[in-house]
Amino acid sequence: GDDFRTYTSHNVDATQRLLEAVKGRPIHRFVYASSSSVYGDNVSIPMREDALPQPVSPYGVTKLAAEQLCYLYHANYRVPTTSVRYFTVYGPRQRPDMAFHRFMRAALAGEAITLFGDGEQTRDFIYVEDAVRQTLYFFDHPDISGLYNCGTGVARSWLDLARALFAAMEREPRIRFVDIPESIRERYQYHTQSDLSKLRSAGY
Repeated sequence: GDDFRTYTSHNVDATQRLLEAVKGRPIHRFVYASSSSVYGDNVSIPMREDALPQPVSPYGVTKLAAEQLCYLYHANYRVPTTSVRYFTVYGPRQRPDMAFHRFMRAALAGEAITLFGDGEQTRDFIYVEDAVRQTLYFFDHPDISGLYNCGTGVARSWLDLARALFAAMEREPRIRFVDIPESIRERYQYHTQSDLSKLRSAGY
């Protein structure tokens, strides 16, 4: 609905303005923060950069559009762009509405962690420090351009994550399973896992 404007404003319009601002300037590197959401839920696992993207959310659609803008400015104006598809980043100062923050808050309060379905959906979880290290690699190597995954290459389930969290806190696991809400069911990604072959071939 009308909320789609939020995604186009933040992900497409803002990116285009930044690209326009650096066009023709002698910049070192323009790195765009994309997302694994562009893959959707109908590609082979692990996810390769050359897979056909089929995003199933407004967020994924507009992230993919901004990737194409980066390519457009690279092809037409020689802006040195690199797009980085981040998988599930976690770490200090994460937004309070994100899963890691909510899980830890619930566990500390002695409450149950809520998981969708059976909790066996998987994600490629990458610690924020590792994500930053991968991102900085492209600034240190300005000859590398194009599109790259940013992850660990390892998939773990939400259920395993919840159990590990309780174990780290030395508490008995308390987990509540609920149906995936109908409002997000059609755009929910069940599995993500990065293929890092391209990044490795770039020397990382």
